[in-house]
Amino acid sequence: MSREVSPNALRAMLAQETAEVFLVGVTISHPAIPTQYLVNNNAVVHRAVGDFLPAPMRITLPAQVDDQIPQVQIVIDNVDREVLRLIRTVSGVPQVTLEVFLASSPDTVEAGPFNFSLISAVYDVLTITGTIGYQDDVLNQTVPAQTFTPPDSPGLFL
Repeated sequence: MSREVSPNALRAMLAQETAEVFLVGVTISHPAIPTQYLVNNNAVVHRAVGDFLPAPMRITLPAQVDDQIPQVQIVIDNVDREVLRLIRTVSGVPQVTLEVFLASSPDTVEAGPFNFSLISAVYDVLTITGTIGYQDDVLNQTVPAQTFTPPDSPGLFL
C-alpha cells in the first residue's frame, strides 16, 4: 500500500540523521465527554483541531494474521487521572483516532487518521491499557446477508 508523505517527512525518513520527530496524536471522543487530545510528547502540541496534551504512551501495532481482525494495544501512563476518570464515566463505546505527524508541522498528517473504537480498557495505579479496533466483526458476517433456498428463490433451482 503506497502512501504520500510531505517532503519534510520523506527527507527525515531517508536521512541518516535528522532532528525531525514523528509524533502520534490520539483523539478520544464520545458524545458524553469532552474530546481528549493526547500526544506522545513531553510538551503540549498546538494543532488546528486543538491542543494535544502530553501523555507518555506506547502503541503496539497488530500482527498481520489472516483470520482475525487487527487490534491495536495502547498503554497510557496513568499520571494524570483525567483520562481514567473520563473512560470510567462513558457508557457506550468511545471513538479513538490515531494520527502521525511531525513535531515541526503538526497540522500536516503524515499517516492516518486511523479511526477505531475502544473495545476494552483495564487500568491500575500506573497505566491504562486499552484495546482499540473495529467494533463490527466483519470476518464473521455472512455475505450476502440473505440466503437463497429453493422455497425462497425457486427460479435459481431448476
